[in-house]
Amino acid sequence: MYKFQKGFYSDVRIEDRFATQIRLQNGQLHEAKVTAEKKAFVRVFDGKMWYYTSTDDVNAIQQALDELYSYAHADENIESNPIVSRYQVNEDVKIVFADRCVKDVPFEQKLKLITETDGKLTGSLCNYKSAQYLDRYSLYEFYSSKGADIKYDFQTCGVAYGMAFAYGEDTMQEQLSKARTEFSLLKYTDEELHDFVARCEDYIQRAKPVEAGSYPVVLAPIVTGVFAHESFGHKSESDFMLGDEAMAKEWTIGKRVGSPILTIRESGVFEGSGYVPYDDEGTAATDTYLIKNGVLSGRLHSATTAAALNEQLTGNARAINCDYEPIVRMTTTFVEAGDSTFDELIAPIKHGYYIYDVKHGSGMSTFTIAPSIAYEIVDGKVGDPVKIAVLTGNVFETLGLIDGVGNDRELLSFVTGGCGKMEQYPLNVGMGGPHIRVSKMNVQ
Repeated sequence: MYKFQKGFYSDVRIEDRFATQIRLQNGQLHEAKVTAEKKAFVRVFDGKMWYYTSTDDVNAIQQALDELYSYAHADENIESNPIVSRYQVNEDVKIVFADRCVKDVPFEQKLKLITETDGKLTGSLCNYKSAQYLDRYSLYEFYSSKGADIKYDFQTCGVAYGMAFAYGEDTMQEQLSKARTEFSLLKYTDEELHDFVARCEDYIQRAKPVEAGSYPVVLAPIVTGVFAHESFGHKSESDFMLGDEAMAKEWTIGKRVGSPILTIRESGVFEGSGYVPYDDEGTAATDTYLIKNGVLSGRLHSATTAAALNEQLTGNARAINCDYEPIVRMTTTFVEAGDSTFDELIAPIKHGYYIYDVKHGSGMSTFTIAPSIAYEIVDGKVGDPVKIAVLTGNVFETLGLIDGVGNDRELLSFVTGGCGKMEQYPLNVGMGGPHIRVSKMNVQ
């Protein structure tokens, strides 16, 4: 298809993207947008330096390639370069969403979905509402000078309903959201909507501040996922340790870094917002054990980092779109299921906390998690709602304090927000896990 010159490694990545965004504020249509764009990202490597460009003129890709070649210097040994030699030569067509494509769902049907649902979300303490519908369908193509020839598609769609509540001087905002790969799966039942509002209004009326200290804590699957992603997943992105001897030493494969009952995996093979059958360097998705039974077992790579650390590719070179070069990013990061029920996790706790939902989290060597809804645990039972500003701790210390892992693993997808790294935000990722119990966590 393209004329790749000898003496260079070159690849071409093309994305044909369709997206819908609809937003209501207090029942009124505030935004309605349908976009379609097709772009390409073109790279040339001469063994010493990368040359790349982005273009929305996909008919001029060969011209863009030739211009990049004019800046570079041919290397007759380019194929034996440690980076180039790692690139896979995959030939595949993996189109899995054509028969359920969101492009085929009428706009009016998407608007009707959130309008009707928004109308059912009512509460006596609610003073503001928002509703969003978002979808995306992307068709990717990837070609390389080594012979890679790949075509695959990606799809996600979702809804997010936000509500603000006020009770006396207290206020809170909470969101009910769902992301799927099929439009038909986005509807909430009336019971689910009622329970969401009832939980929020009960929480704002009865939640009391906690007394700061160190307590046993049980994390719900969404919180487990945020913890795995923010406090450990980013540490596993291997570009962070290039040139950082201290981090490389801390991150020695085979080192015990957590409880023996803890396993964390990372994979692009699962359908959802972290689905990446091939990364943006043409590498097939892998199922990578980051921690296996408490032992550091792997990390995430691009070809550049794999060559620098003399390790295997993992399929984690990703860019948010064709305006950017691929860097090491997560796909779906999750804690593997254990064998405990929820009741068994909370049963031995005399006084602790159950973190039901989360606003946000962050961390590398230390982490913070800001809960949105939490409950006291007293004598092995979930009790009254409580206000927790933040959970904090050292990542490796906390991993070692996990003493219970639930049997109820959930893999979660998202359409709002996304993962940020450097200037590339938001990237679609997935995360999840089961309920987990940590024997001691700093609660503020």
